[in-house]
Amino acid sequence: MTKTAPSPKKLHIRTYGCQMNVYDSSRMADVLAPLGYTWTDDAEGADMVILNTCHIREKAAEKVYSELGRLRLQKEARSSADEPLVIAVAGCVAQAEGDEVKRRAPWVDMVFGPQAYHNLPDMVQAAARGAGVVETDFPAAPKFDALPDEAISQGPSAFLTVQEGCDKFCTFCVVPYTRGAEYSRPADDILAEARRLVASGSAEITLLGQNVNAYHGDGPDGGAWSLGRLIEAFQSVEGLARLRYTTSHPLDMDAELIAAHRDFDVLMPYLHLPVQSGSDRVLAAMNRRHKAADYLRVVDLLREARPDIALSGDFIVGFPGETEADFEATLDLVRRVGYASAYSFKYSPRPGTPAATLDDQVEEAVQVERLARLQDLINSQQFDFNKSTVGLTFDVLLERPGKHEGQLMGRSPYNQSVHVHDAVSAGLKLGTLAKVRVSEGLPNSVAATALASADAA
Repeated sequence: MTKTAPSPKKLHIRTYGCQMNVYDSSRMADVLAPLGYTWTDDAEGADMVILNTCHIREKAAEKVYSELGRLRLQKEARSSADEPLVIAVAGCVAQAEGDEVKRRAPWVDMVFGPQAYHNLPDMVQAAARGAGVVETDFPAAPKFDALPDEAISQGPSAFLTVQEGCDKFCTFCVVPYTRGAEYSRPADDILAEARRLVASGSAEITLLGQNVNAYHGDGPDGGAWSLGRLIEAFQSVEGLARLRYTTSHPLDMDAELIAAHRDFDVLMPYLHLPVQSGSDRVLAAMNRRHKAADYLRVVDLLREARPDIALSGDFIVGFPGETEADFEATLDLVRRVGYASAYSFKYSPRPGTPAATLDDQVEEAVQVERLARLQDLINSQQFDFNKSTVGLTFDVLLERPGKHEGQLMGRSPYNQSVHVHDAVSAGLKLGTLAKVRVSEGLPNSVAATALASADAA
């Protein structure tokens, strides 16, 4: 008997938050492909809409419920269709508030956390029977074991999760509660997925983890590999031009990983290394388990290993009890490091985290004023860094069209956004590496010109 292929259906996934959610959304599409679902950018015409949510930022859940209200109207409009709209909430809001999502939005068909999406085929069948699906358990078997080997192409630059979860328990963070304990994938599985990504057209891979440099996966030699050892193995992935990793914790920047920045050309000279505060008192209250001096020591070692490395960071302003002196210590650390870019946010309490119950919450007006001062400093450093690269030549991975005719855009080795103005006239193509010279440093990007035509290259 001939097996009938599933009828084609359209899948739309709206991704919020971190790069790991981007990776998870891609793998959800992989899991649903055998059921006949194909990706669409059009939410209005989709047969299934998944909101892959993030719980880190302020009012994240409220934004999800607002979107669910709009989707309810879309679902009601299709109530008489042969294929009714399936609505799902995935990710960290789902993990943290699974039953509450179903209570507040009973028209949602599936609610599942980031450790459960490999079970989507079973959940889809249950939802089709009218069963309300809420799956927020942490399974005993890693989800990666059940994911399909074949994956939908991510394009020139791809994400690859190597580590999930967190054992650090910073007092402001929900990740240990929504992603679970640290888990590292076996090195062979990671390298096999990397080769598939390269074969599908990816020239750059970013290794992902909540604490990616806490990686300690099983190696083919029977021992536990560190992230530095894993990066060394990526040297053998034929066709891979660039490698990055994020997000790192200062405590896990060991000597082997720092040396990898010196020794392996495939690893780009850029590192995102969050610190959150420059005040030791605030760092202790955050349970970061390092001091400002420890962070600065790591920075010095990185720059000794790779003098041109570009650094990025994360900062939380207005953590409970933060004084003006504490905030000034953060500004001092930023001046000392000199960032190529950085992310900064006002503290906002996450329900269920220890910091949410702390006394001495900082007033909103104070948070706003401090954040503005910090961002002024960070923005000036980013502008200075971009201007310092004028005249440099390097390869840019061209990823998308620019805003202006004839322009293509990509990322420099230092993770800058690069506008190549004459890319089309030089015959350059999306998805390729092009050698360019930086002609202008801008506040948030750099402009560049192609050094040779594609034919000459």
